[in-house]
Amino acid sequence: MQSDIEKIDVFERNSGFNNYEMWKQCELLRSVVFQMVETKVGRGKSVRVIKSFKHSTPSEIRQRIVNSCEYYKKLYEEDMNTIQFRDYQTRIIHEGTKIIKEHGFLYLAMEVRTGKTLTSLGIASRIDAYNVLFLTKKKAISSIQNDFDLLKPSYSLCVTNYESIHKIDPDMHWDLIICDEAHGMGAFPKPSNRAKQVMELISYHKPYVILLSGTPTPESYSQMYHQVYGIPKNPFKEFKTFYKFCSKFVKVKTKIINGLSMNDYSDGLETIIDEMKPFTINYTQKEAGFIADTTEEVFEVELKESTYKLINKLKRDLIVEGKEEVILGDTPVKLMSKVHQLCSGTVKFESGKSMVLDTTKAEFIKEQWQGCQIGIFYKFKEELVALQQIFGDDLTTDLDEFNATYKNIALQIVSGREGISLKKAEYLVYYNIDFSATSYWQSKDRMTTKDRPNNEIFWIFSKGGIEQEIYKAVTKKKDFTLSHFKKLL
Repeated sequence: MQSDIEKIDVFERNSGFNNYEMWKQCELLRSVVFQMVETKVGRGKSVRVIKSFKHSTPSEIRQRIVNSCEYYKKLYEEDMNTIQFRDYQTRIIHEGTKIIKEHGFLYLAMEVRTGKTLTSLGIASRIDAYNVLFLTKKKAISSIQNDFDLLKPSYSLCVTNYESIHKIDPDMHWDLIICDEAHGMGAFPKPSNRAKQVMELISYHKPYVILLSGTPTPESYSQMYHQVYGIPKNPFKEFKTFYKFCSKFVKVKTKIINGLSMNDYSDGLETIIDEMKPFTINYTQKEAGFIADTTEEVFEVELKESTYKLINKLKRDLIVEGKEEVILGDTPVKLMSKVHQLCSGTVKFESGKSMVLDTTKAEFIKEQWQGCQIGIFYKFKEELVALQQIFGDDLTTDLDEFNATYKNIALQIVSGREGISLKKAEYLVYYNIDFSATSYWQSKDRMTTKDRPNNEIFWIFSKGGIEQEIYKAVTKKKDFTLSHFKKLL
């Protein structure tokens, strides 16, 4: 800054003044120094009025004032094109920096839309990181990169999805690894492939680690172990395996599955969260000042008669045979899945091929929200085909295109429920519903922002279909399971 000031001859910044305050201060000074007065000169008919400066300020000072106004105005306008941290984010950055420097890792358990991604990038600037690796979902990559470009920090950032970890340059050393949606590594009793790959990265590079999630343990406290087990100073490091960890932190039960007795490790104790407290910063939407009122409405549509006939025949005979394809529901799990598909007008045949049988839901959505820009969540891949058939060029699956145009966007529930913002959507519309309670609670918050007072969400269910029962379960924070389905038969 000092070298720039010397080059263009401007006033040095007043202590504590930001660019906007300096610009306005200089403008005020200019209004005073360049104030004009009228003076009469001459006599009689030759009298005339001339304007002159009211104050006798040296010309070089006047020029410095002009330079300063232009200089600080330009800096302020540049500020407007960069991201500004909210007050609570600044506080979390300060607190998080202390935690990560002391323990080597930090868990930011900040609810969706409170800005945990940006906060983590801010912390990276405070710990002298040079190379930062950000692991996330594929659909979130562009928004994270945009935040980084606006923030303009001094470190280098590589943003990639978990499925591409094997493509990362093996010669690159990472000072910090940020794991977005960290609960995705929480599978148990055995670690997922994702958790293993992240553990190997941490073991090799020995970096600082930041874990991000709005729902660290959405289904069981036991999900925490494999999220942190590769981090050297994690609170469970003395337990080399999940099973040893269970001896202290899990009430192991037994359950019968297909006639076999198996251990159930899902009843993790709350002491797991207690152990994580020194490494965790929690922050809620309410604390951030979010006041969004979310309303949900269910529409029931009448499917084609042929679709209902297929559903009823499959329930009765457990098989529907066509000329070329077969729909098979010979196990309870397959039957539940096929009925779920058919209730939204699609089906996956025994051959592996899929087909759109009924576009009633897609037609209803297009007609109901004609002229609006909406976000649509679907469950099965063939449902996207149905939507594309009805919406044509008015539909995209790309978040950047959605934000840059007036097209609607269609996202699969599981891949779109985390890490993205649909704040541009006027409404969220669900073509179908997922069995997972986590999917329900996370995906429906994609529109929420601090400045948005209302979120309107609409569910499109088939009349008499399975979706209503799934909805009843997930709204009570319970997954829809086979036992629920069997009660409907």
